[in-house]
Amino acid sequence: MHMRTTTSVLNLFAKIKTAALAALTLAALASTPALAGDNDNDGDDFKFDLVRSGALPAGVLSNAHGRVKIESVGPVEILDVKVWGLPPNTDFDFFVIQVPKAPFGLAWYQGDIETNRYGVGHGRFVGRFSIETFIVATGVAPAPLVFNDQPFPDASQNPATNPVQLYHLGLWFNDPKDAVKAGAAGTVTPFNGEHHAGVQVLNTSEFQDATGPLIKITKSGN
Repeated sequence: MHMRTTTSVLNLFAKIKTAALAALTLAALASTPALAGDNDNDGDDFKFDLVRSGALPAGVLSNAHGRVKIESVGPVEILDVKVWGLPPNTDFDFFVIQVPKAPFGLAWYQGDIETNRYGVGHGRFVGRFSIETFIVATGVAPAPLVFNDQPFPDASQNPATNPVQLYHLGLWFNDPKDAVKAGAAGTVTPFNGEHHAGVQVLNTSEFQDATGPLIKITKSGN
């Protein structure tokens, strides 16, 4: 009798221990980013859409869309871009621009986004994507002539300008031939690294010209 009582007590302790370990494991997993979700409530995240460019003919890439998230981390921002509804296995060029539509104003080449076989692409960029994003030229200076045999050759010098704030984003076909394959015009534009890109695909034209989405990011360094 005593032996059975001792065994029962030990079994009870074992069950309690197992349950406690399971609870601890679940708590630990729930605290990881994978299960906890976005617990960032500091107001530093801002999300907005990239919409289909008016440079595309009606009915061409009608499902083209994108989503941007910007997270301020103090001295820089992390800009995360997801695009879909685009031609598969195709290269695109991503720019920070002055206004979302032609004539675009000043522009800064930020990087490339390549779609997969489903027409989905992703880009992650680290830099200054906030109310402080701007281009300035305090005077005229000589500029290198590197890609001077293209439809848009390099300028030999810059124009002087006061600070110009750049708050919009745009995505272009890297190759005019890819634009034609998708049903768009084969117009050559300067929006890639060698200045012979295709037409614009996505932009931030849901925002007004003077108040692009980057102006919304005000928590940043100096």
